[in-house]
Amino acid sequence: MSIDAGGGVVPRRRPGLTAGWFAAALLVAGLAVLAGLAFGPASLPPLRVAVELVDLLPGVHVDSGLTEREVAIVTQLRLPRVVLASLVGGMLALAGGCYQGVFRNPLADPHLLGVAAGAGLAVTTVIALRSAGGVLTGLPVTVPLAAFVGALGAVGLTYLLGAAGGRDRSPATLILAGVAVSAFLAAGQTYLLQRHVDTIREVYSWLLGRLATDGWHEVRLILPYAVLSAAVVLAHRRELDVLSVGDEEAASLGLHPQRSRYLLLGAASLGTAAAVSVSGLIGFIGLIVPHLVRLVVGASYRVILPLAVLLGGAFLTAADVIARTVAAPAEIPIGVVTAFFGAPFFVLVLRTTRRAVTL
Repeated sequence: MSIDAGGGVVPRRRPGLTAGWFAAALLVAGLAVLAGLAFGPASLPPLRVAVELVDLLPGVHVDSGLTEREVAIVTQLRLPRVVLASLVGGMLALAGGCYQGVFRNPLADPHLLGVAAGAGLAVTTVIALRSAGGVLTGLPVTVPLAAFVGALGAVGLTYLLGAAGGRDRSPATLILAGVAVSAFLAAGQTYLLQRHVDTIREVYSWLLGRLATDGWHEVRLILPYAVLSAAVVLAHRRELDVLSVGDEEAASLGLHPQRSRYLLLGAASLGTAAAVSVSGLIGFIGLIVPHLVRLVVGASYRVILPLAVLLGGAFLTAADVIARTVAAPAEIPIGVVTAFFGAPFFVLVLRTTRRAVTL
């Protein structure tokens, strides 16, 4: 038994419970991967696809019964896309959980510090200048690189603006700085789109999110940043539990609140920028997944963040299956699918939060 902040008695969770939830999350992630490989414009038997995955393991040789064409569909077309969806979804969910812990706000989102606006402006600039035969013509400036640099640049600008508040700045200062930076960069993007109307279709297709892959190129592109970001955030996830009690209490426990906050935000923003650079702007994953995990397993970020990585990847993989199959052979932008589920959930979270504050 333990005593909570209000003096009430709270039963401790059994040690095996966390392992059980982790196993359940692994199962959900595995089923999502199998669905992503088996279903699409050309559906394949899930059991045979599972056997084909086993055949890919080193030293294992089993016959899945799939034709050469079907094996190529699984291994060369769908597997890189499913891995990319798992990485992007996991990074966005991890960043969302980290942001919610740092800001002590269940409505915090990975795009809160201007990531979306910075990436959007950079991508719009590259596409507009290329279509107009501008200075970027012939230069090796790709859309993912522009999105990555733009996202990190926007986060850096937000940090600088938030730091202008002095030594005793609060998390709310960073949020307000992010809102200001996002509004400024969004205005710049709107101006560019009005000046280059011929690029609107291409820009909007990126803004709505997509998981188009060219083999394993996109996976290799973001994998180092995803690993670094996840390693830093997960290694410091206990500090989020300490930050949740407030800066003064955290400092009395030996934690440096500002140092921990900026380290976690920097790592989460790096992962978000990498994800956005290859997927476009996919919303609501960083809001939905960590909040659902919190409702089920409790408020400890030691448990929330690892589960959010697994379930975030599963959620985006499942959303990608829906995007590829609902209107086949056409493909719905994946950001539309996540928004379809995320918008009602956002309203539910908002109502729950307001009710809790009123009580």
